[in-house]
Amino acid sequence: MSLPPNFARAVDLSSLGKPKNANAAPMQGIEVTPQNLTSEILALSRTKPVILICWSDRSAESVEMVSMLGKIESQSAGTWILARVNIDTQPQVAQALQVQSIPFAVALIKEQMVPLFEQNYPEEQVRLVIDKVLALAAEQGIGDAPVEKIEPEEDEALAALEAGDFITAESAYKKLLSRKPNDPFAKLGLAQTQLLIRTEKLDVQNIKAQADSNMGDISLQINAADMAVVTGEIESAFNRLLDFIRSNSGAEKVQAKDHLLILFALVDPTDPRVISARSALANALY
Repeated sequence: MSLPPNFARAVDLSSLGKPKNANAAPMQGIEVTPQNLTSEILALSRTKPVILICWSDRSAESVEMVSMLGKIESQSAGTWILARVNIDTQPQVAQALQVQSIPFAVALIKEQMVPLFEQNYPEEQVRLVIDKVLALAAEQGIGDAPVEKIEPEEDEALAALEAGDFITAESAYKKLLSRKPNDPFAKLGLAQTQLLIRTEKLDVQNIKAQADSNMGDISLQINAADMAVVTGEIESAFNRLLDFIRSNSGAEKVQAKDHLLILFALVDPTDPRVISARSALANALY
């Protein structure tokens, strides 16, 4: 299995301010030093996956991430271990890990380092990343993979999708989101189902030809972008709407921007194509 690559938009270490009051509440996790990195931390990774987070009290984002990981670890029934590196007090360890920005997190599995992320991220997605780490560790004989819980509404949606009943599937995902508004799988399932509804009766070749001949027609550009996503041409879909946004103004520009954000939700947020397109969108808008 593959883990998400490093997330973008990291904090540049040179931009950090002065350290805050050191008399803060103690943090969860094992404090990493040059002395225990090999003797304790790497040794532990042979029996349980270790999530190692680099932080500084000069970065509020990194402090929040340590706190979040501590909370998740406390609820994990001992399936993984949290370790933390204060880059101010342990610069040798930070240098050994080649830390360029914080928060910076890696997983250690059987003494092998797996990059995770370089920025704060919502708790739901951090939990997903940790689940992937646990699954990867299980594949290597360390611990058990997390048991995937299927919600009843998700079962209903998947059965409807298999039967080609996209409307019922959409309704099921909406019911799940009304009960669990932050469920990432429900959000993705709804976005995918609505894409299927929008494109069900479209012909990919005709739509593309019409859109290419009428670059100023926002409806055709949206339809063509949808079809490009369906056929796996993610970058093409993003570029089509970005080109429209750069060339137009007013309500249609906003419509193209809003639809591009909908398409972003269909792709892993750590995918380089999404990261690049988000940057291009910001430049196009401002």
